[in-house]
Amino acid sequence: MMPGRPHTGYGMTSQRTRARMIERLREQGIVDEEVLAAIAAVPRHVFVEEALASRAYEDTALPLGFSQTISQPYVVARMIEALRAGRDLGKTLEIGAGCGYQAAVLAQLTDEVYAVERIAPLLAKAKLNLRAIKQLKVRLKHADGQFGLPEAAPFDTIIVAAAAAHVPRALLQQLAPNGRMILPLGAATQQLVLIERRAEAYVETRLDAVRFVPLLSGVE
Repeated sequence: MMPGRPHTGYGMTSQRTRARMIERLREQGIVDEEVLAAIAAVPRHVFVEEALASRAYEDTALPLGFSQTISQPYVVARMIEALRAGRDLGKTLEIGAGCGYQAAVLAQLTDEVYAVERIAPLLAKAKLNLRAIKQLKVRLKHADGQFGLPEAAPFDTIIVAAAAAHVPRALLQQLAPNGRMILPLGAATQQLVLIERRAEAYVETRLDAVRFVPLLSGVE
């Protein structure tokens, strides 16, 4: 089966399991109904390997190959909810597109989504997956995410899907005034950090403990 093709015979099952996933997210404390609607609108089973389709709506990260994972639904919801809180996402940059799932969710909430991926075969898979669900708004690029996407900057929102030892300076510089960025920081112990660019300084807020693959340099 070609990557990015919807898994046949899974339509009604996915609708039921998606509904259960959304109820579980509510129980876990996600209250932004627009975020919940965005996640409900994206068929996660399209973005995972066919052998894992039956687990697509579990609240767990799943392997994508290349030592990468698709983030668990709660973490995707939590990060986007924190970024939205009281405002629109606006022009958004995702670092670590992976299979394209989180970019597809973001594209439900804003018309300008840019996504960078350093692993070329994963980027190709993301393109196929997004095409399969007819999501054409996401602009994808093969590049080192630590350098952001300077040609499209500044961004109102930056979301990083890999753990950094420190906040990449290039990403701070590409954050628009009053913009927000969220990323996991740390190695053995990681924590989500929300950064807001205000008039005089960058303000950090530490959120949940998380576990992400590391943010690596270079492309492959």
